[in-house]
Amino acid sequence: MNDAYSVTADELRQFIERFEQLESEKKDVSEQQKELMAEAKGRGYDTKVMKKVIALRRRKPDEIAEEEAIIEMYKSALGMQ
Repeated sequence: MNDAYSVTADELRQFIERFEQLESEKKDVSEQQKELMAEAKGRGYDTKVMKKVIALRRRKPDEIAEEEAIIEMYKSALGMQ
C-alpha cells in the first residue's frame, strides 16, 4: 500500500508542479501582452478596437455575419440608423 501511495503522491506532485509552471508561463505571457498593447497605444492605436478585432479573428465568418445582422436589426428597431 505504501508503494502505491508513494507513486500516486509522486505523480500528483508532478501534475501540480506542471500546473504551477503553466500558471507562471501564463502570467509571463499576459504581462507581455499588456506591454505590447501599451506600445501600440503609445504609437496611437486604439487598443480597445484592436482587442475587438483580435476577438473577431478568433470567430467564424458566419457567426460574425449573423451577429452583425442582428445588431443592424436591433439598431433599426431603435431608430439608431
